[in-house]
Amino acid sequence: MQSNRRTFIKSLSAASAVIATEAVAKPFGAPAYIPNLMKISPNDKIRFATIGMGIQGNYDTQAALRNPDVELVAVADLYDGRLQHAKTAYGKDKELFATRDHREILARSDIDAVLVVTPDHWHDHITIAALKAGKHVYCEKPMVQHLNEGKAVIDAWKKSGKTMQVGSQRISSASFKEAKRLVEAGEIGQINYIESNNDRFNAIGAWQYSIPPDASTQTLDWDRFLGDAPKRPFDEKRFFRWRNYKDYGTGVAGDLFIHLITGVHFVTNTMGPTRIYSSGNLAYWKDGRDVPDIMACIMDYPKTDQHEAFQMVLRVNFANAGKINDVTRIIGNEGQIEFSENNLIMTKKKLPTAPGYGGYDSFFTFTEPVQQEFVKRYDAIYPPDTRKADPVKEIRFEAPKNDDAHAKHFGDFFENVRKGSQGTVEDPVFGFRAAAPVLACNESFFEQKVVHWDPVTMTQKNPTSSAPTPKKKTIASGRTSAKKA
Repeated sequence: MQSNRRTFIKSLSAASAVIATEAVAKPFGAPAYIPNLMKISPNDKIRFATIGMGIQGNYDTQAALRNPDVELVAVADLYDGRLQHAKTAYGKDKELFATRDHREILARSDIDAVLVVTPDHWHDHITIAALKAGKHVYCEKPMVQHLNEGKAVIDAWKKSGKTMQVGSQRISSASFKEAKRLVEAGEIGQINYIESNNDRFNAIGAWQYSIPPDASTQTLDWDRFLGDAPKRPFDEKRFFRWRNYKDYGTGVAGDLFIHLITGVHFVTNTMGPTRIYSSGNLAYWKDGRDVPDIMACIMDYPKTDQHEAFQMVLRVNFANAGKINDVTRIIGNEGQIEFSENNLIMTKKKLPTAPGYGGYDSFFTFTEPVQQEFVKRYDAIYPPDTRKADPVKEIRFEAPKNDDAHAKHFGDFFENVRKGSQGTVEDPVFGFRAAAPVLACNESFFEQKVVHWDPVTMTQKNPTSSAPTPKKKTIASGRTSAKKA
């Protein structure tokens, strides 16, 4: 019998409770709920586990391990081949615990933190369960799959007292920090427009990831992968290329818009837009996917104490056979900043006070006496020193060659774990305020409507009320299939 999402979540929580109270039945013999673990000693290693050993799961694990005094002690994934690979890659000098069931990870008392690197439709479930189990959490972007899931994660985080970081690591890069410094210093004046794009034109970039020849229901757990998504027969493409399907992922918005918007929010100190509208289509990668490969979105940001009102336009094109230049441009009334993860160019251009006359102007259409009177009045209002603008200036910034944004993002997470602090650079409130607009992009696209959002209360003003609730399979177990970059 199938049930809705609420019933599913209750069944998952109930299953966790069973594990916690029936320790005798568990082969690993530890309670699943470990509230309020003691603060990590500065002299101790932080022991972490990665849930989801796909592409991004491996990259995250490697970046985490580039920090001192941390240790990988366990991994979880639903495909046996990835568990075997993890044991070889990360357990050469030790026995690495590996499991298909993420609840076994959460039940271990020797694990301080978990990396949640699963398909998007499991981010909220595993994150909440991990926080309740007393674990610190690093959750990949986007923090949740749907707009109505964010507050539950935030509530769980606040109640837990644990450290949580959302994984959009570019904001820890040197160039993003420099962009933030320049904006805060008022170097480009008042922001009025921002545009950011991330284009691709290759099969792997369009999520046509390699599928192992041994993929089957014997080597992976299909039912656990589905979780609360609609039940359907085994499909290896959906498992290994889950980003292509809205049942499990969040499309180009959740994979790429989220990086762009996270960077903008970090640099400008904004809380988010109030109006979101997106458009797009499936132009090239017609491989069975049900999400667009081209999407553009317009967002309206209101005036706040931090900035003037501005408009932002985001774009992703997976069929861009032209020159690709993925940058973010923040435009103000005194200049612009164009930056990527590795470099930055600021161009300062300030208008003179005097507007000028002549050229493509109505001045030449006046009679000569009127022109003379116009010049007389103009000279009286605008003395010579108001007629010249400062020369255009261009300032370039190159990130240090050893700048490792990914490792630094984890460094911020681990530092706050050691301090017992919840104050990470990308905590769940920041993470949801960045995720919500991109999730609204999907809602706007699929429902062909403008989405109105309150960035302060993090509440949708026009939620869909007439859409039927999809029925989803009840299954009281985790799944940790390949996380795609």
